[in-house]
Amino acid sequence: MVVYVRNTLSRAYIHKEIKRPPCRKVYMQLEEASIAELQAAMDSGRLTARQLTEDYIERIQQFDQQGPHLRSVLEINPEALEIADALDEERRNMGPRGPLHGIPILLKDNIATADQMETTAGSLALLGSRPRRDATVAHKLREAGAILLGKTNLSEWANFRSDASSSGWSGRGGQTRNPYVLNRTPCGSSSGSGTAIAANLAAAALGTETDGSILCPSAVSCLVGIKPTVDLTSRAGVVPIAHSQDTVGPMARTVADAAALLSAITGPDELDPASHENPHPGAIDYTKFLDDNGLKGARIGVARDVYFGYSARADAIIEEAIEQLRSLGAEIIDPTNIPTARQMSESQSEMIVLLHEFKADLNSYLADLESSPVRSLEEIIAFNKAHAAKELPYFGQELLLRAQETVGLDAPTYLHALEENHRFSRQEGIDAIMEQHNLDALIMPTGAPAWCIDVIDGDHPLGGSSQPAALAGYPAITVPAGFVFELPVGLTFMGRAYSEATLIRLAYAFEQGTHARRAPKYLDTIEVK
Repeated sequence: MVVYVRNTLSRAYIHKEIKRPPCRKVYMQLEEASIAELQAAMDSGRLTARQLTEDYIERIQQFDQQGPHLRSVLEINPEALEIADALDEERRNMGPRGPLHGIPILLKDNIATADQMETTAGSLALLGSRPRRDATVAHKLREAGAILLGKTNLSEWANFRSDASSSGWSGRGGQTRNPYVLNRTPCGSSSGSGTAIAANLAAAALGTETDGSILCPSAVSCLVGIKPTVDLTSRAGVVPIAHSQDTVGPMARTVADAAALLSAITGPDELDPASHENPHPGAIDYTKFLDDNGLKGARIGVARDVYFGYSARADAIIEEAIEQLRSLGAEIIDPTNIPTARQMSESQSEMIVLLHEFKADLNSYLADLESSPVRSLEEIIAFNKAHAAKELPYFGQELLLRAQETVGLDAPTYLHALEENHRFSRQEGIDAIMEQHNLDALIMPTGAPAWCIDVIDGDHPLGGSSQPAALAGYPAITVPAGFVFELPVGLTFMGRAYSEATLIRLAYAFEQGTHARRAPKYLDTIEVK
């Protein structure tokens, strides 16, 4: 969540020597390779899933554990090469299952896997806990033929532990770094997923968002991040913050890759009752909406109030993006301010809802585990106190303490806050302004350029635009828009419930018309002359 290391690779991996053909070099086109390009190379026989997996593992060694020491990957799946071999054999005998067959994907470490990997939400308290089953999204990726390559670091408890936290820090993994400028924040809480994919440590990754945790790390790592409608993807098996806002989505280097990943993980799930509110009876192939001319005739509103004005440099990038949207055929309606933007930003209702739902939802998740060292939020708080040197060296756990004090989801304070969140963000907010102007999407800066990492005083965000979609449970996509002193800035497309297809069409056309993404340079800092 964004309200606003020690890196522990699995022991099985550390002690396992990767054997590769002695004369084969690392796949030279690995950097910035798209899923479609990797799939084509495997289809032609120029590449195997095992070779690709070995190459990503080698790159993790070179960039995450050595070199710039990104600290984005917590562990490698010790079964990854075995799985790759089986998928290669399946391809030879039966052909590929689909676009993700043999493609290595990283998972944020709050997405459960019932294998040899850990699922800890970055907390030492959950080391050794065992889920009964894969998270539904992880299971769907396996069915699609993806290789679950490993788990990524995150802001501990998805950044819902302290008001003074440093995004990208966890007790288990330490501090993840931004690959563009290493002393800058990777933003949170899907920080490891953002850094890893920007650095080409896997083809793509899954992140989770409660308020900004896919959008912000994607933007500061020059990625495409899709925050789906809340019940479009199952949350079953995902360490929660709040069921009214939590969602799982893709983080990738291109809109096409993000669309392919989203296509594999959507659909109703009996383990997540809210997913049955999804009007789509099954999975959707979102790659069908990739259209170079997708902006022609589109009506796009600029939501300025609250979401512009906190960073002049980010605003300048987005002003240029607005002109690029016009040149690509969009009709720009400017301004189209969300009527309740200030009410949402000044209200305490979001925090009230998150505190109440966190306690209830986390206790439910912990109770369902097959085994766990802790079984309640109260026990996690006690664990942190008992292991303060490792868990509380820089900032505290005041959000956990406040959540523990809540009295349940039938409390009038909670019910009023939830109703206010939905009213301000939906019928009086996004829905109202989009209906008034007959819009296809709203746009705004995703956030300011990445600030400097500060584990002592915590994050220093200037502002962001994730809150309306977060409170509404509506979709949003961030796409690279430009750079400020080597720091990426993202453009957010936001829409009404289940408008992912429209947003993907618009974002893809913008991406293809601008090609704003570029690979990181791993700078130590920004030089001031």
